[in-house]
Amino acid sequence: MSKGTSIKEALEKWKEKTGEDPKEAKVIKLYMQLPPIEKMDASLSTLANCESLSLSSNCIDRIGNLNGLKSLKVLSLGRNLIKNLTGLEAVSDTLEQLWISYNLIEKLKGITVLGKLKILYMSNNNVKDWNEFQKIAELSKLEELVFVGNPLEEKHSAEGDWRDQVQKRLPKLRKLDGVPIVVQDEED
Repeated sequence: MSKGTSIKEALEKWKEKTGEDPKEAKVIKLYMQLPPIEKMDASLSTLANCESLSLSSNCIDRIGNLNGLKSLKVLSLGRNLIKNLTGLEAVSDTLEQLWISYNLIEKLKGITVLGKLKILYMSNNNVKDWNEFQKIAELSKLEELVFVGNPLEEKHSAEGDWRDQVQKRLPKLRKLDGVPIVVQDEED
């Protein structure tokens, strides 16, 4: 099997294609590399100005080396092989959106550090129980959640109580699975 593309190589290709210096760029898209990126290596630490980083559709199995990303607001890691959310501590003060759908996540340990997170797209993962889901409730700024395709959502959608259960646990949520949440006034 061939060796994966390194972040350094992907950044060099990106620079050739865009003509931009990755050290200065605010938006960097390294999705669908061939061969795919397998590791978030130390080259990421050079991206201090990056506000939006896409590493989707690669073969990354763990989150790491985000230390230098001092401006990161949007991190897109969808369609990878990520099993857990540890490694986000370095961007906990800036990250507002995490796109991590189509991965292998069962446990949400590590998500609670994201105090500024407003949007979490994590459809089609492997979250099965409310104890894990409850960690999302600690994200006080969260407004939008996409959770479709997780065993927990599939079970409760089939039972017809998914939205009610989520609203009970996440009362500040404004949008669930792409559908706005309409809060009824007590007086109605």
